[in-house]
Amino acid sequence: MDSKAIKQERTLVLLKPDAVARGLSGQIIVRFERAGLKIVALKMLHPSPDKAGGHYSGPDDWVSGMGQKTLDSFEQFEMDVEEVLGTADTLEIGQMVRGWLIDYVSAGPVIAMVLEGVHAITAVRRMIGFTIPSRAEPGTIRGDYAIDSNTISSLEKRSTKNLIHASGNAEEAAQEIAYWFDESEIISYTRADEGVMF
Repeated sequence: MDSKAIKQERTLVLLKPDAVARGLSGQIIVRFERAGLKIVALKMLHPSPDKAGGHYSGPDDWVSGMGQKTLDSFEQFEMDVEEVLGTADTLEIGQMVRGWLIDYVSAGPVIAMVLEGVHAITAVRRMIGFTIPSRAEPGTIRGDYAIDSNTISSLEKRSTKNLIHASGNAEEAAQEIAYWFDESEIISYTRADEGVMF
């Protein structure tokens, strides 16, 4: 079995409207390329709310997970989530967050791309940093270019502006790539430095 084929993965990355509007797209893309990840598909589009909603259409446990992150942040800062959001139920909070995400991603142009490389899913997640920028490590994309927090965004009834989305695992990557790209839009090629890097 070919060792390169085993290690190679594809993952979806979305540069969200705040990354595009702030002119950070090139700086973010170059970080992926310098790390050895290969862009095999790329396009700019302005998603409709329906398109964004399809992207954020996970099961109830995924929605509750988003609600739990928000609840945890409120508890960390000793804030009353029920006073601000009207509920402490993680599913209800998650549904609010999902609505804010749809508004956020459909608010302007995004850049969608498929990256390919050795352990690409894990590598990209490590490079982008923690979902909540105020908790992301320096040196990560979110840690270097964003500062928003989900507590502040919840108080303002909006999504946390965190610049970027990347698939969380292989199953999610396959679903998301198929959602944003036709197979004909994904290009196979060899980078000039692949022989040196691998």
